Amino acid sequence: MLNDYQGASKDLHEVGVFEPNNALIFKIRGNVKNMLKCYREALEDLNKADILEPNNAFTLSSRGDVKRMLNDYQGALKDFDKAYVIEPNNAFILKRRGYVKNMLKDYQGALKDLDDANVFEPNNAFNLTIRGDVKIILKDYQGALKDFDKANVFEPNNAFTLNNLGNVKRMFKNYHGSLESK
Repeated sequence: MLNDYQGASKDLHEVGVFEPNNALIFKIRGNVKNMLKCYREALEDLNKADILEPNNAFTLSSRGDVKRMLNDYQGALKDFDKAYVIEPNNAFILKRRGYVKNMLKDYQGALKDLDDANVFEPNNAFNLTIRGDVKIILKDYQGALKDFDKANVFEPNNAFTLNNLGNVKRMFKNYHGSLESK
């Protein structure tokens, strides 16, 4: 796709006209539309893919991700739960499911999924940052500090990570370190 998502979307639309029962086309087109932030259209394509090829972990996790972007956290969790049953060792599914559980205030469930995802991708800044955020809520400030520090190594100029890192350092009365992080 070479980051030409508009061109890819156009081409995939044309292919879909010639192959209207090809689940793969709908999956790919749904993902491209997700990248273009056309979430409703992405959801339509992923729903079609799910009808044509039910219980596919890729389709379910992609649709869960689109629902997450639409703030349909309950719907996203249902899709991620189904995808997890099919692929329990998929880091993408675990990270996104953990994020959604966090948004639904299931902090222990979120932490479990994020810990499991960390086994497969220990250097993933997104996962470490979200996990650190959950640890703050659970008052594990030392664990949060470790996660934010590590995330900062892998993605050094992420404002969300730096803000949280500064806040945790402030909790430890490391005011100089707190100012450096923000």
